[in-house]
Amino acid sequence: MPTVLLARHGETTWNRDGRLQGWAPTPLTDRGHDQARALAAAVATEYEVDRVVASDLRRARQTAAYLADRVGCDPTFESAWRERDFGRYQGLPHETVFEDHERLSLARAGRDAVDARPESGESLRDVRERVLSGWERVLAESDPDETVVVVAHGGPLYLLLGAVAGRDIVSAVVEGEQHNCALNELRVREGSSRVVVENRTDFLDAPSP
Repeated sequence: MPTVLLARHGETTWNRDGRLQGWAPTPLTDRGHDQARALAAAVATEYEVDRVVASDLRRARQTAAYLADRVGCDPTFESAWRERDFGRYQGLPHETVFEDHERLSLARAGRDAVDARPESGESLRDVRERVLSGWERVLAESDPDETVVVVAHGGPLYLLLGAVAGRDIVSAVVEGEQHNCALNELRVREGSSRVVVENRTDFLDAPSP
């Protein structure tokens, strides 16, 4: 029964400012580096990690580097774990996008927003399918006694945790909460992709949105 640890990246300036990051190469803030170091130390203390997999976006790569250094293995970077591509809206404030474009707002458009695509971007359904392909690959490549860390982003983690819990996309995203460097422990039951979420930990007392 492999153990998969899902972690969100550390804080960035755009997290702090409430801007949509998408695929932008935003770096960690000083606080984000502190969060990533704390995450790495906690994981190294509590687990025997065999592999580190991460989104190939800059903020996730930086976070994963601390983990990989502490547990002594080279990270693998995969685009499947990227945040949602917000296309032309990347960099704009959250409120501006979801207030001015009702079709993209789950709170206002409900299920219709699941398949709505920002111009040059991805729908939530697109992201879910991409992330689930990455998840299935992690499971297929893991031995039963392995522990794998995956460093990703808020959106992909909402969607994956919702999927393994049998929740729809709307509730998974609207009710999801993943602070910077939050950690989720998933134990995979033998012969299936069903998981049990064992715990969630935030490594600093005042996480950013």
